[in-house]
Amino acid sequence: MVIQVCVGSSCHLKGSPEIVALLQKAVEEYNLENDVTLMGSFCIGKCNRVGVTIQLDDDIHVGITKENFKEFFENQVLNKLGKA
Repeated sequence: MVIQVCVGSSCHLKGSPEIVALLQKAVEEYNLENDVTLMGSFCIGKCNRVGVTIQLDDDIHVGITKENFKEFFENQVLNKLGKA
């Protein structure tokens, strides 16, 4: 699975550095280093008023924040990898 986190100016201001750190920690915690490729991406083109935009393979998710990160990771990453 390829996870691209928008690090463009809008998402950067909305917390992309924190989301990247949470992703790195979660990938290590669940031993997903061989299953996930983390990448930064400039504007994915789906800017939202709140939160960061993340692309998982071909699916785009908007509005990811520190507060909803755990739910997003469990539902969208762990479930799709069959690790939940």
